[in-house]
Amino acid sequence: MDVKRTINDLQDFYSLSLRGLLGMFGRPFYFKDALLQMDYAGAGSVVIVVIVNLFVGMALSLQLAAELSTLGMKMYIGMIVGISVVRELGPVVTALVFTGRVGAGMASELGSMSLGHQVDTIRVFGLDPLKKLVTPRIVSSLIMLPALTVIGVAVALLGGYYIAVFISHQSGTVYWSSIRKIMTVENVVAGASKPFIFAYLISSICCYMGLSTRGGSVGLRQSTTRAVVLSIVMIIVADFVLTRILLYLLGFSV
Repeated sequence: MDVKRTINDLQDFYSLSLRGLLGMFGRPFYFKDALLQMDYAGAGSVVIVVIVNLFVGMALSLQLAAELSTLGMKMYIGMIVGISVVRELGPVVTALVFTGRVGAGMASELGSMSLGHQVDTIRVFGLDPLKKLVTPRIVSSLIMLPALTVIGVAVALLGGYYIAVFISHQSGTVYWSSIRKIMTVENVVAGASKPFIFAYLISSICCYMGLSTRGGSVGLRQSTTRAVVLSIVMIIVADFVLTRILLYLLGFSV
């Protein structure tokens, strides 16, 4: 019975995620809804993304300075910070922050609409609930999470610069020269491709959990919690899979 239910849930999830994505290519286009979601997902998340990534970059640089100073290799702080932030930490940390703020909001909002029969009302008026509710959230996530990732990566590199120069007394010129060296096509592509996958996973999972909410306030709490937890797990799993694929495609030997 549980296996059958799981298969049905997966089928419903794949249907929702695919229809929500394809909905952006056909009429009607809900531009206003998408803009509202972009404002919530993007402008409302900038501050927390900046704060989290700043301290992540500072903590990474501080730890590297402590370890590399004993080996006389402090000149490599910028290179290691740059590779770590651009390829891994920037996209993953920003996606986790996005999940905690935006993903939870999506799940709880759609869950409340489902419990209040607003989704059924949309259907009664002859509109497609997935087109009206899911597609704008997927579109906003696909646009805003990569943009937030760029901001997060830049701030993390600035945090690493502060520690390297003002705490570890390394040359700022050496630090930024190391950053420029690691900004190769391979590293940029590896870091820039991940936010789009993360955004699609987060928005699809949270929208599905929200629309499948049942059981009043307790059910809303459970669906929101499941949405956030499952999104976090899938981000970590997807990051590993994407890293492995990108390393293979870009010709890195492991």
